[in-house]
Amino acid sequence: MAVPKSHPRYLSLMIRERIVKGVAQGITSMHGLLAHGRGEAFDYLVGEKTTRKARQQIKKAAKLLLHAKRPIISVNGNAAALCPKELVQLSKAIPAGLEVNIFHPSKSRERKIAACLKRHGAKEVLLPHKGRIRFIASNRRFCNEDGIAKAGLVFVPLEDGDRCQALIRMKKKVISIDLNPMSRTAKSATINIQDNIVRAMPLLVEEVKRQKWLNLNNPD
Repeated sequence: MAVPKSHPRYLSLMIRERIVKGVAQGITSMHGLLAHGRGEAFDYLVGEKTTRKARQQIKKAAKLLLHAKRPIISVNGNAAALCPKELVQLSKAIPAGLEVNIFHPSKSRERKIAACLKRHGAKEVLLPHKGRIRFIASNRRFCNEDGIAKAGLVFVPLEDGDRCQALIRMKKKVISIDLNPMSRTAKSATINIQDNIVRAMPLLVEEVKRQKWLNLNNPD
């Protein structure tokens, strides 16, 4: 869709186009369009900008990621469509593994998400295998035995509330990105970044790099 940059909704429309393209590529499910629309509504309420509180949450999240035992980044279809480059950058900066985890069962879509991340520089992307997340019955209970199953911290942008709650019950730390402060995810996560993922991810990558540099140059 050709949208002039002068259009007052230009950025929002371009983000929508990424999701639509993700559906066409077999990365995002049709249901992901609905989920994105719900998040967009809450983005209006925060003025479509990264708030001071969100920046504070990003700083806390970066610190937790850098000090976590076996951190893993969980990627679903919407996240892969919206910010694959930044997800890979974050995985390298921490470092942390990348693992595909989706709600609607599709081995084909899992492989396409992994391929998308590899096109953006990921060397390895884990797929659900023999691991299990307890306390949930959806497809998201399946995970990789060397990834989410063993992780001490799971970064779960655009998450389902039941899985976030299940991960917390399994004594794992959880960092989420959710614009809805009333969602189960936002309420359950160890840290929730209340921001649009396309704004939050670049800031989180830079904050992780900044804190990592400070830690290396100021060990005390």
